[in-house]
Amino acid sequence: MNTIVVDDSVLLREGVARVLDDAGFRVVRELGDAEGLVEIVDESSAGLVVLDIRMPPTHTIEGLEAAIALRVARPGVAVVLVSQYVETRYALELLADGAGGVGYLLKDRIADIDEFVDSVRRVAAGATVIDPYVVARMVARERRDNPLQVLSEREREVLAFMAEGRSNQAIAERLFVNLRTVESHVGNLFVKLGIRAEPDDHRRVRAVLLHLAHAGTS
Repeated sequence: MNTIVVDDSVLLREGVARVLDDAGFRVVRELGDAEGLVEIVDESSAGLVVLDIRMPPTHTIEGLEAAIALRVARPGVAVVLVSQYVETRYALELLADGAGGVGYLLKDRIADIDEFVDSVRRVAAGATVIDPYVVARMVARERRDNPLQVLSEREREVLAFMAEGRSNQAIAERLFVNLRTVESHVGNLFVKLGIRAEPDDHRRVRAVLLHLAHAGTS
């Protein structure tokens, strides 16, 4: 498989290229930045790109942005990010299509060369390989950013029925509880979601909007 290695560190770039060459990959290009990566992939008929996250000119997320753009433009090309940093927000975007052929490995946690090569092979074959530490950080971020996590299971049920436009009485009938119990759940979820006192219809709308925005990650 034609492979491109992208890293602004000459030593790391050449080291990764040598390892992959020795493992049977055909490294056709070595790049110090990710500028014009899609065009270079097309020119070299590359099926795999191994790249760092932080590269010129700002050394922030150029590599991740290039990886995301490449996945959008050329979804069949496998991408392996090899970095010292965990960028959960953009990593989630990179993984959003669920198509596979994506890897996110942390340089400091690669135990040996064979393990690294095996991970790259699996990504090249269409698997998704994410360092467990990156996964843990993603889950932590998802929970932290999702306000619905503070609700009990019953409060989430009530909120889901609210999102369907049901009244408190209708919710009580669906849950086989009395109206006062539903009113208590509604009041509690308003407090937990930080929805301050205002006309009740407005509070219900705000709660429903939160549900629609975050229910898929709860």
